[in-house]
Amino acid sequence: MKKEDIRIVFMGTPEFSVTILEGILEENYKVVGVITAPDRPAGRGQKIHESAVKIFSKAKDLNVLQPTNLKDETFLIDLGNLNANLQIVVAFRMLPIEVWQMPKLGTFNLHASLLPDYRGAAPINWAIINGEKCSGVTTFFIDEKIDTGAIILQSKLTIEPSENAGSLHDKLMHLGSKLVIETIQQIKVGFVETHTQSIKDTKTAYKLNKDNCKIDWDSSIESIYNKVRGLHPYPAAWGLLSNGNEQLNIKVYEVKKHYEEHDHQTGQLINTKKSIKVAVNEGYIELINFKFPGKRQMDATSFLNGFTFHENARML
Repeated sequence: MKKEDIRIVFMGTPEFSVTILEGILEENYKVVGVITAPDRPAGRGQKIHESAVKIFSKAKDLNVLQPTNLKDETFLIDLGNLNANLQIVVAFRMLPIEVWQMPKLGTFNLHASLLPDYRGAAPINWAIINGEKCSGVTTFFIDEKIDTGAIILQSKLTIEPSENAGSLHDKLMHLGSKLVIETIQQIKVGFVETHTQSIKDTKTAYKLNKDNCKIDWDSSIESIYNKVRGLHPYPAAWGLLSNGNEQLNIKVYEVKKHYEEHDHQTGQLINTKKSIKVAVNEGYIELINFKFPGKRQMDATSFLNGFTFHENARML
């Protein structure tokens, strides 16, 4: 099969997907359609927000479809009329069988983990939160379940000790772009070897929510450090500060860990003119960059210029 014989429908929504789509176009593959999320109101003014993929696709004069229901008969007809023989999915949503079985060459997904580990919504975050030393990207053919299909290719990289979710996201995005091109090339020449995923003893990338983003100050110093960097820059780890008669929800973006013996209670704040430290089991977590309610994100020195902690202030 020649390169020009491949007709691709691309499905994705965020910035991560844009880089993959851009890489496909740069390799001169024909993208006959792009499926992305419907426009939604966002922000205080509820202005209509277009997905990153839509904005990019419009600039490239690509045909964009934005179905609210992937089983809708009109959408399925429109999708079929594109006459694609390959569908590529990157950070989209679960597809019904009517969609993923449509193209002759199949539908494959790019996932930002080394499957079968970290199936789910937030693989980049959980790899760092759990203290993994490596991560990677996987392409696989979609099946009836989420992230369980036959693996086509994988590519691996090292997670640096100070890596955060933002920097790992960018590395995996560019690694994923290369892997998608390799996968298309294998499909083009008709030589694709897949292997099934294990279903035992796998780690899950649960959807992030307020509860699992809260810092447990009774956990190990390493666990706290990993949670903060695994949730930076978004959605951010948070802690509850008891300061006199008030309790404040603080978003924590960057910390340092200090292994040191002490006799302070867990959660107690130790402040100087230039630093804020929280006593934990094996030492201290120093708050480097954070955000108090109603204030901008700032460092400890800037914050301490205009804030006074109660003598019994502590993180709960």
